[in-house]
Amino acid sequence: MNRFLIAALATTMVATPTLAAAQPYRGSAHNSAHTVVQQRGHGPVVVKQRGHAPVVVQQNRQYRAPAAQYRSNWRKGERFDTRQARNYRQIDYRQYRGLQAPPRGYQYVQSGNDAVLVGITSGIVAAVFASLIR
Repeated sequence: MNRFLIAALATTMVATPTLAAAQPYRGSAHNSAHTVVQQRGHGPVVVKQRGHAPVVVQQNRQYRAPAAQYRSNWRKGERFDTRQARNYRQIDYRQYRGLQAPPRGYQYVQSGNDAVLVGITSGIVAAVFASLIR
């Protein structure tokens, strides 16, 4: 067993410099990218060029956020999403006529002119009171 270990150790000591020398040196210029600013139809564009394939990195355009998708027709059983509710806020049931105390685990929220009873943990709509808030 000792002869096997000594032979394996000697082989690795001889083969290691040979394997390391087998890799061709490419230099630091191979990994660097050439940055060019080009003028195109919509304004200046920053292009990084590696080898022969240019890659567009940044284009000088104004970012516009997508238009908000508000909902006003919530239904019982749907999942309530605060991003789709216009004028979203939690409301106090005592300030509005017709609202009773919410059951445990529920809260009233405003979505536009509607008061919506929503489960706190699940986000499921339990009831909708249309045009209650002015």
